[in-house]
Amino acid sequence: MVRLSKRELREFGVRGYVVLRNVIPPAKLTAASNEIDRLVNEQPPPKDYVGHHFYWLSTLNGGPLAALFNKTPLRSLAQSLIAPGEIEIAFDQVQVALNIPPFSHRPGGHHLDGYQEGQPTPATFTMLAGVLMSEQKIENAGNLWVWPGTHRTHGAFFRERGPDALVEAKGYPQIELPEPCQILGGPGDVLLAHYMLGHNIGGNYASEKVRRAVYFRLRRVGHEHRWRECLCDELLEFDAVRAAGGPDRVGGGVTSAVLPHHRTYGSVYGGS
Repeated sequence: MVRLSKRELREFGVRGYVVLRNVIPPAKLTAASNEIDRLVNEQPPPKDYVGHHFYWLSTLNGGPLAALFNKTPLRSLAQSLIAPGEIEIAFDQVQVALNIPPFSHRPGGHHLDGYQEGQPTPATFTMLAGVLMSEQKIENAGNLWVWPGTHRTHGAFFRERGPDALVEAKGYPQIELPEPCQILGGPGDVLLAHYMLGHNIGGNYASEKVRRAVYFRLRRVGHEHRWRECLCDELLEFDAVRAAGGPDRVGGGVTSAVLPHHRTYGSVYGGS
């Protein structure tokens, strides 16, 4: 079983995410890319459309997109964040996310997933796993934006106001935000991000290519029965992160730390 190192676990505790290089083997990456080609050809975005365009698919029947999680080191890497708990794909769903240029957009702030109008119980989960399917090595090329450390600030927010504040805020809790970062990487790289890490869609105006990514919402088995407690304790489901010396609870803000957040798996798994 491939695991995150203690340093990477601590980094996740501080920043709320890690980026891992060349996790997806080339053959799995090619098969998934071909499947995205098929989706786009059969259900193309509207003519002259720019910006984000999503496809939501079931993972129950397997296939090359589900295999990005089920049949690569991604599963065990995600599992190592919550060990000894068990990880599963939340909602049996995978998202293909396109960002079509030229998209002149800069997000004004962050959001949390799971809010649904008219639904009293938000569709929370444990972590987001993103597989980069295209080159995103420069900023403003369709990159995902994240606000480091905000999983901790959100935890403090919900401890003060209660877990129902997520629905009351409609997925946009008003917290103090640090400077955002854009996720950089190439095909086969993976992002693992805490559910409560503030994030948003970025623009795609520095590139002429469509940004492609595949996202899995992952949850620790039993999460749906303890989601309220999870919002109020950001490390409740992350035993391995806490054991590695994850940060103490905070009332707000972000611990000042400079940690490298790129690990390469290419030498092990033949990534390019």
